[in-house]
Amino acid sequence: MKNPPKVLSIGGSDSSGGAGIQADLKAVQACGCYGMSVITAVTAQNSLGVQGVFPVSSAFIRQQLISVISDITVDAVKTGMIWNSGTVRVISDVIGRYKVQKLVIDPVMVAKGGSVLMKEDTRKALVKELFPLALVVTPNIPEAESLSGMKIKKIAHMRKAAEIIFNMGAKNVLVKGGHLHGEEKKVSMDILYDGKKYQEFSAEWINTKNTHGTGCTFASLLAAGIAQGRNISDAAQFAKIMVTKAIKNSISLGKGHGTLNVGIEYYSLKGKNECLLELQKAVNYLMYRKLGKLIPEVSSNLVYAKKDARNEKQVAGFPGRIIRVLDEAHVVTNPQFGASGHMAHVVLTVMKHDASYRSAMNIKYAEKTVDICKKVGFTVKSFDRKDEPIEKKDKEGFSLEWGVNKVLEQSKIIPDIIYDKGGWGKEPMIRVLGKNPLDVVNKIERLFKHL
Repeated sequence: MKNPPKVLSIGGSDSSGGAGIQADLKAVQACGCYGMSVITAVTAQNSLGVQGVFPVSSAFIRQQLISVISDITVDAVKTGMIWNSGTVRVISDVIGRYKVQKLVIDPVMVAKGGSVLMKEDTRKALVKELFPLALVVTPNIPEAESLSGMKIKKIAHMRKAAEIIFNMGAKNVLVKGGHLHGEEKKVSMDILYDGKKYQEFSAEWINTKNTHGTGCTFASLLAAGIAQGRNISDAAQFAKIMVTKAIKNSISLGKGHGTLNVGIEYYSLKGKNECLLELQKAVNYLMYRKLGKLIPEVSSNLVYAKKDARNEKQVAGFPGRIIRVLDEAHVVTNPQFGASGHMAHVVLTVMKHDASYRSAMNIKYAEKTVDICKKVGFTVKSFDRKDEPIEKKDKEGFSLEWGVNKVLEQSKIIPDIIYDKGGWGKEPMIRVLGKNPLDVVNKIERLFKHL
């Protein structure tokens, strides 16, 4: 089994499990990454706030860092609560010595309950020592105000603050807009600035007090996405989607701010089957993205077959399919086996030629889309329903089996794309093939960027 991407979280321990290192590890694991930790402080805290902080010595923080990085190595590092300037210098020294390139800094300054978690000299050291090493810094509105020295009341102010913070040395700045008030609070808008352009990432703003650990979770999801090889833009979109779902599924624990519930689908599916878990991970990446133009009239489905699958009941998909809601892709419920007959026939046929190709998704046909598939380097094949034997046309699902099989027998390879232009009562369709759901989704993402 291939080792998962490795994410190191540097921060404080939260005794209530809602924020800090505990939230980081939950988020990283929910993404399929391997989480590690370096503790900077032990806190006594709950849903009402922080009752006490016991800092770990800088010398022992250094020892933790070197122990992990020198042996296991890291694919991304995320920092959270840093209690003093000495710790900042230790982190900067070790990160620099081991040439860590993917550093995500969450400048944790104040806890949800209002407790101050970063002193002024620590903030200055953070900016001077660590910002220049950061791939991205992720302040929320109060943190961005503190760092930029300006008030933020609207999105235009977020952009200006991002520019000011960028000039402090970070390669990217992502200002999180969940604290915005007024008309713009109908959505939660984040702003990413790379020194040249701004990107906006929006999601539904959810009216709940259960937001303990939101910043920690978001930064950890971002670090996990980067560790998996996503670029900063894609990783930010992924983190936005995941944290929004975690807020929607939050838990009312304690008397104050309840906590997020990240990866709820994974926990509910855990132990059932690897296919269901991988499908849920992949569709989480698709959901809320502006993929409406790729969803056909009959909707889409993303499927994944068990190893050595022989029938439709051994192929998992989404009941109710992947549907278009305005310009976005959505699913009705979690994946189940036997949920998609048509796409199951596609995958089962492909597996007869190469058992490693176990996943597929159908998208809307257009000549332009086919041209783009070829342009980005996909292997593209097609079949013509006019050539279909009469005895196959009247059998539900077997028409696709015939078409896919014909393509594979002629091409001798498994293409990325198989399409047909439709026929009597049959909508034209493009099918994207892959070895697993993430493989399929990555191909769709490459395609979508050129539409």
